Amino acid sequence: MHIITLLLSEVESSSKGGLFDFNATLPLMALQFLGLTLILNLLYYKPIITILDDREEYIRNSLTSASASLLKADELTKTYELELAESRKSAQKIIKNAQQEAQAIVSEKIKEAQKNAEKLLLDAYDQLSIQKEEALKSLEVQVDILSDQIQDKLLNN
Repeated sequence: MHIITLLLSEVESSSKGGLFDFNATLPLMALQFLGLTLILNLLYYKPIITILDDREEYIRNSLTSASASLLKADELTKTYELELAESRKSAQKIIKNAQQEAQAIVSEKIKEAQKNAEKLLLDAYDQLSIQKEEALKSLEVQVDILSDQIQDKLLNN
């Protein structure tokens, strides 16, 4: 303290009235500035800096997890798209095979129906031929009977 009073008295005794007076107040102002800076740093800036650092770390972690989730979602999307494409291909193959089987069954049924129709036609033709022969035999018998009757009448007369 004694030094400060000496400095202050010396400053007062020096010439006054200059634009810049370099006296003892300058070092005191410098000490006061450094003290306030230290106090502000401890009380204000460090908590704010820690909050900002924590916030930056939280944002960085959130971005990292979001990008990881996005990559995983992209991979799942590609996997599901591939599975969907394979499922569509297999479904198309199944449909194509079913159509081919149905076509084969229809063709087979048509062939069977044609064979049955031909068989029915042949049976009907055979029956008609048999009926024709029976009708001709019956007509021959009737013609024979009639010719015998005509012959008997002509001979009897």
